[in-house]
Amino acid sequence: MIIIKHYIEDFFITFKGFEDFQPWEITNDLKRIIENIIPTLNEDYVITDQVAIHKSAIIEEDVTLKNPAIISANCYVGAHAYFREGVYLEENVRIGPGCEIKNSIIFSNTAIAHFNYIGNSIIGKNVNFEAGSIAANHYNERENKKISVLHDAQIIETHSEKFGSLVGDHSKIGANAVLSPGTLLIKKSIVKRLELVEQVVPTAQ
Repeated sequence: MIIIKHYIEDFFITFKGFEDFQPWEITNDLKRIIENIIPTLNEDYVITDQVAIHKSAIIEEDVTLKNPAIISANCYVGAHAYFREGVYLEENVRIGPGCEIKNSIIFSNTAIAHFNYIGNSIIGKNVNFEAGSIAANHYNERENKKISVLHDAQIIETHSEKFGSLVGDHSKIGANAVLSPGTLLIKKSIVKRLELVEQVVPTAQ
């Protein structure tokens, strides 16, 4: 079993009660999870149609925020960013212009530069995604689209066709790098620019 707090130290402080859940179970159910959190937020949030934005957050022009979403204190969302349903940003997260985020949790002080895609992923604190880097969430090119992950030298089947990455705290993802579906990165990982991370390669596609 994958213990998320081994990757993201403060995960269960924010998401109490999910200690026995696997990362893909959380991202697949993130819409409902966020909908349940929104009513517990304080008056520092402006809540409109299941989109909660902290009063200190900066949202630039032409940003699309589909519900549900929570954007916490001191976050910045650059122009033309696109949030598909189920996005949770902890404090001090920076999302650059033109990024697309879907069914993902991004922890504090993380920066997603610009023109990035983060799909069905859980991203730790103090992580940096340079421009154009991607956390892919679906194997379009494979006949068998079920996603597997590699953990402690063992392959775990997610039984899901949608799961991106679990990225540990303080990791660095270089420009135009691609994290294939099912990527697990331990704390302080470094992915080089233009690198493809594919941890589970099937013998037959």
